[in-house]
Amino acid sequence: MAASSTASAGGDPPVEPQSLKKLSLKSLKRSLDLFAPARSLLFAPDAESKRTRVSCKVSAEYGAVKNLPADQGRAQGKGAAAPSTALALTGTQDAADARREGTSNAIIPAPLMLPKAPESSLPGKNTTVLSIPGSSDRFSTSALMERLPSRWPKPVWHAPWKNYRVISGHLGWVRSIAFDPGNEWFCTGSADRTIKIWDLASGTLKLTLTGHIEQVRGLAVSQRHTYLFSAGDDKQVKCWDLEQNKVIRSYHGHLSGVYCLALHPTIDVLLTGGRDSVCRVWDIRTKAHVSALTGHDNTVCSVFARPTDPQVVTGSHDTTIKFWDLVAGKTMCTLTHHKKSVRALALHPKEKSFASASADNIKKFSLPRGEFLHNMLSQQKTILNAMAVNEDGVLATAGDNGSMWFWDWKSGHNFQQEQTIVQPGSLESEACIYALSYDNSGSRLVTCEADKTIKMWKEDLTATPETHPVNFKPPKDIRRY
Repeated sequence: MAASSTASAGGDPPVEPQSLKKLSLKSLKRSLDLFAPARSLLFAPDAESKRTRVSCKVSAEYGAVKNLPADQGRAQGKGAAAPSTALALTGTQDAADARREGTSNAIIPAPLMLPKAPESSLPGKNTTVLSIPGSSDRFSTSALMERLPSRWPKPVWHAPWKNYRVISGHLGWVRSIAFDPGNEWFCTGSADRTIKIWDLASGTLKLTLTGHIEQVRGLAVSQRHTYLFSAGDDKQVKCWDLEQNKVIRSYHGHLSGVYCLALHPTIDVLLTGGRDSVCRVWDIRTKAHVSALTGHDNTVCSVFARPTDPQVVTGSHDTTIKFWDLVAGKTMCTLTHHKKSVRALALHPKEKSFASASADNIKKFSLPRGEFLHNMLSQQKTILNAMAVNEDGVLATAGDNGSMWFWDWKSGHNFQQEQTIVQPGSLESEACIYALSYDNSGSRLVTCEADKTIKMWKEDLTATPETHPVNFKPPKDIRRY
């Protein structure tokens, strides 16, 4: 028996594998053959269906006035010279009771649905027409409603900034800058491996320090000591005594180039970040490596320190910003709002907030919790290398394409866009700004550029709100991330 069934199964023709498209076309052909004869025949109209459809339409349109008392209907019929286009709105329970008692009119207002209209006699009010949802398409009821003002803060007027001095002296890209606490001089580090100190008032060269064997990527001047700290691509972090103009300490420990450094404002601690993805903490006096703040997955390219927690904030090429507990040496919080490398951070000198710059956006966060406040209202659309903010709330950002934009800190409004001009003999591609910083008064801005120059900027004192008005439109949609 089993053998016969096997033989019969073996005698069947093999099933041809067919594609899904071929099977679909076969199914369509069967459907067409099945329904093609009756395709031109229409269904006979159903009287009961038509009656139900008309009854629903009449109830929807005239339900509120269909069952009026006879005397009220006759009075309205006499008084109406033309067909009424009144719309009956669904009212409250009181209105329904009044309608049953015969004391209501054809139009029954719904006070809970209508917004309060402004006084039409008030001059200068900006009004708009608001349609009430649920009303008929042909008879839409509208109400005048005052347009709500935007809650976005208005920008403060700032004078435009202008370039008033160009300083040449370095033989390579100028990569870093730091100011003297006394506001008398500033220092710049360059790809020519030197650190130069310049007079702030005149722009003349005062001193050149040599000792690095690669470009100098970070500088900081101590407020409590006569020390200058420098870091470079040669993995070295150096402490210079400006009374002797020589290196007195070196801090060894980084495994690759050091890209940024910052001094703690209240304790003798130095913070450095680099390509080894670690922010290292150093004791200034003993050269001891206090701790390594590990957690970033890529280069740490920006860092700043605060007197209170979070005492250290770092930005990295891994697109994150981390808050660090300096005592425990651990991460307190990680901000993942950016989609590109966070190359610059700027702490506001007065407010408890900071800004972070990335190629996708400039974002503002509160401190100490790191809550996202808002984005700046425009996009510079370039890689942002540096950022600084002064006490007046002027934020300056500089990019790889030589653009420098000025922003109002409070509102995020971009009130000025400048494009740097390369010095004669340089390539147009060298229009790149690597670092910028305000002096301690906030009235002068110094930029370090790829055409080997240092440019100084100040506010245009002749400008007024009339000559340079604020062209501001508040954003319609506020992004929450």
